[in-house]
Amino acid sequence: MRVGFDNEKYLQMQSEHIEERINKFGDKLYLEFGGKLFDDFHASRVLPGFEPDSKLRMLMKLADRAEIVIVINAADIEKNKVRGDLGITYDVDVQRLMKEFESRGLYVGSVVLTHYTGQAAADAFKAKLEKKGVRVYLHYIIEGYPSNINKIVSDEGFGKNEYIETTRPLVVVTAPGPGSGKMATCLSQLYHDNKRGIKSGYAKYETFPIWNIPLKHPINLAYEAATADLNDVNMIDPFHLEAYGVTTVNYNRDIEIFPVLSAIFEGIYGECIYKSPTDMGVNMAGNCIIDDEACCEASNMEIIRRYYTALNNVVNDKGSENEVYKIELLMKQAKITTDDRKVTVAANQRAEKLGVPTAAIELQDGTIITSKTSDLLGASAAAILNALKVLAGIPHEVQLVSKEAIEPIQRLKIQYLGSHNPRLHTDEILIALSTTAAQDEKAKLAIEQLSKLKNCQAHSTVLLSSVDEQLLKKIGVQLTCSPKYEEEDRKYHRR
Repeated sequence: MRVGFDNEKYLQMQSEHIEERINKFGDKLYLEFGGKLFDDFHASRVLPGFEPDSKLRMLMKLADRAEIVIVINAADIEKNKVRGDLGITYDVDVQRLMKEFESRGLYVGSVVLTHYTGQAAADAFKAKLEKKGVRVYLHYIIEGYPSNINKIVSDEGFGKNEYIETTRPLVVVTAPGPGSGKMATCLSQLYHDNKRGIKSGYAKYETFPIWNIPLKHPINLAYEAATADLNDVNMIDPFHLEAYGVTTVNYNRDIEIFPVLSAIFEGIYGECIYKSPTDMGVNMAGNCIIDDEACCEASNMEIIRRYYTALNNVVNDKGSENEVYKIELLMKQAKITTDDRKVTVAANQRAEKLGVPTAAIELQDGTIITSKTSDLLGASAAAILNALKVLAGIPHEVQLVSKEAIEPIQRLKIQYLGSHNPRLHTDEILIALSTTAAQDEKAKLAIEQLSKLKNCQAHSTVLLSSVDEQLLKKIGVQLTCSPKYEEEDRKYHRR
């Protein structure tokens, strides 16, 4: 993989910059963490060299000065809202986050339930956490928020929220997903701190959009593609341009809310120390790009992947065509098409020639390997097997897993497990390969190559089962699929 981002420089610069911001305010800084604290795979894809847990590692540099407050919207608990990437509900994710942070030596001070209106599910979750010794606070809906400044900055607004007891100078406010109320939680704390004579401040840490690169840079366009469902739009920050004469990039929600935030700060402190939404940010990612061309190429590929995801969501009744149209516009701005994705072209050409579903994988050295659906294997399973052969230097004609080893698995699937598809999925062929490896040196050598598939590109000419998708994600393969099923009723079958 061509590296475009200096991760170590980023960790150092970012932690130093946050330290500076803490010292600027005196007693305490509430740092709103946007996006993912760890498992930030979007950032690692568009900034090759960025480690998915970089933000967490950076925070660990400040571990002795930091505590974490996790925020969750009580309405999301009531609705059993699910994280699309992990397939778990937000309340379960809160517990996952707590466990993950604490395992890294980070102190989780409390959990805040925002938008609380007496939801029964929220009460049950609160009781569950408190039974484990976790401090839980309630924040309420403020009528007229965010426009009614007089009401918000009063005892009937922020004053009604329970005050979060914190003990460290850096309070990191994070959440399982968007719409949690992180910003309102920070502002509520500023109000309460001010009444108590505590000098505290607020800052925002989001990786994207990157403020000090061009508005239409592929990295920033990729962020718009990633948030197409939220209708986020990157914009020139007009407040920063007016205040300093410097062009910077922010996104519409922060720009739209800034006059309100400024008024709230003035209501609390009598003045607003920030002249723009860009001023509020602490993101140093733009200063750590070392190969712009590599980042541009990676970001363009991410836009195309997001495009296929949007198309697939429409087919699966999980998304809207508006998301597709938005990403199509972004592709025009980036001057790219799906033909710029080599594996897509390779898979489509072979499918057109053979008339059956196919798949293609591009290895790290640029080699493209194709496969087709057969009586024994699905195209994606065959592609993985073929790729492992190439990486291990094993001739294509060598049969790593015999037909005699595959057929009993097929009988098990059809006769006893109720499967509609006799072909082996990716996980099944890898299990069969692992079993064979106990007796066969070539199979053992092939399975040892599996880690080399991380960050490889792949395309399937038909939609894959969730099992195949999840397995390829675990391996680290960056997959796209054409928006159609091999058979129309296949969408109703998991395997």
